[in-house]
Amino acid sequence: MRCPSCGYPESKVVDSRSADEGASIRRRRECLECGTRFTTYERLAENPILVIKTDGSSEVFNREKLMRGLLIACAKRPITPEKIDHLIASIESELRSTQRTEIKSKDLGDMALARLAKLDDVAYIRFASVYKDFQSVEEFSSALGELG
Repeated sequence: MRCPSCGYPESKVVDSRSADEGASIRRRRECLECGTRFTTYERLAENPILVIKTDGSSEVFNREKLMRGLLIACAKRPITPEKIDHLIASIESELRSTQRTEIKSKDLGDMALARLAKLDDVAYIRFASVYKDFQSVEEFSSALGELG
């Protein structure tokens, strides 16, 4: 595993533990060159889930892309990256448990919104404003009313 700080290709595992209710392994690593510590996750390679976009095209589900969007929505909020990772893992787990191989991007966004609503109202509104592409104050106000 390459060090994210210096790019050195070798590291040692400092700690390993189960994560995502046994669906992955979390490893703390230390770079053998610069000593930087970083975290990696190992997950079982499974059949890909295809996300069907609104224009009809499809792409493979990318947890990092969803993570980026959620991190932006949760910026400066009391939500740790671990909570966001757990949120994404619960979405993946739900999709895999129903053995779905395809999901519409709208349904994926709705799943993320439902989980965000339980975590933080501000993050929910931030994510919804981009995901639902609010064009007016009325749409924004309606989303606020849904939180009620």
